[in-house]
Amino acid sequence: MQLTESDLPALARGCAVLGTGGGGSVETAIPSALQALREHGPVPLVRLADLDDDALIVPMSSIGAPTVGHEMLASAEQPKRLREEVERIAGRPISAIMAGEIGGSNGVEPLAWAAQLGLPMLDADGMGRAFPELQMVSMHVAGLTSDLVILADVVGNVAALRPIDAIWSERQARALCVASGASTMMANYLMSGAQARGAVIEGSVSAALDIGRATVGHADPVAALTERLAARRLLDGKIVEVERNTGGGFVRGAVVVDGTGSYAGRMVRIEIQNENLVVFESGEVLASVPDLITVVDTQTAEAVSTETLRYGQRVSVLAWACDPLWRTPEGMAVVGPRAFGYHIDYRPVEEHVHVG
Repeated sequence: MQLTESDLPALARGCAVLGTGGGGSVETAIPSALQALREHGPVPLVRLADLDDDALIVPMSSIGAPTVGHEMLASAEQPKRLREEVERIAGRPISAIMAGEIGGSNGVEPLAWAAQLGLPMLDADGMGRAFPELQMVSMHVAGLTSDLVILADVVGNVAALRPIDAIWSERQARALCVASGASTMMANYLMSGAQARGAVIEGSVSAALDIGRATVGHADPVAALTERLAARRLLDGKIVEVERNTGGGFVRGAVVVDGTGSYAGRMVRIEIQNENLVVFESGEVLASVPDLITVVDTQTAEAVSTETLRYGQRVSVLAWACDPLWRTPEGMAVVGPRAFGYHIDYRPVEEHVHVG
């Protein structure tokens, strides 16, 4: 399959939904992807089964606070510098680029980077959504080591870190990211085709395309999206409060949505750390990580990222089941509510039968 300019709108919409509010706004990634496709042509989308066991797969992503990345755009030289450093250290050419996370701009930007570098894009990612920290990836759960992290910032700095484990890779990469203005580009979890089998979430690019196409031509786009995702529609309402702070390489805060229509009289609070983490109503948890929580425009079903939430927006709050990997004990230890500091027990969103 070839990814072309005509696929970009659907990919962007799907990645925005899977971003659960984070991963960076797709609006900042669309122009660069469009330009790259027009200049360099279509990008092959390859399956893991298409690659040899010794193929070098490189997950690439942006790291930092989405509020910063929304304003400080990446340089076209950053992916080139990453490639040069990766191939210098690995001693062999890259076979395919993989999105570190399929959510938000981090699902769209790898398409631009693949086009610029003349490389295929792998139909897979490390999350099946977006999470805020480096250790929150399927490769870590599968036992792969994060012993090399390469960063390239917008002014030309390139750094290769040799952390002892995934937790230290997050700490050190985040510190350098903050030093670079809270937004930079990263390659980590370099792996062979053999290592990637069973360690990545396959088919995520195709899934994003499918999600992005689900609402086209529908009279009720939110209903169509809800059906495609097998999601729960937690609330329709108006945003009445936004609390958002940028620091330490993250955006943290909360948004309050006051119910309207059939949801009048109800109010929910969504807490965020780059992504939407937990939905509370009157102190009760309606949904939480690792399940996906996305805020969409009630009229268009376009996902609203955390950095673009505004008072007065009319939105719908959707939640649906995560990849089964994250519900395993190993997955829950990395991305369950307690991993984010919430002293609550995880309950699958589909068990909350009292919500819509």
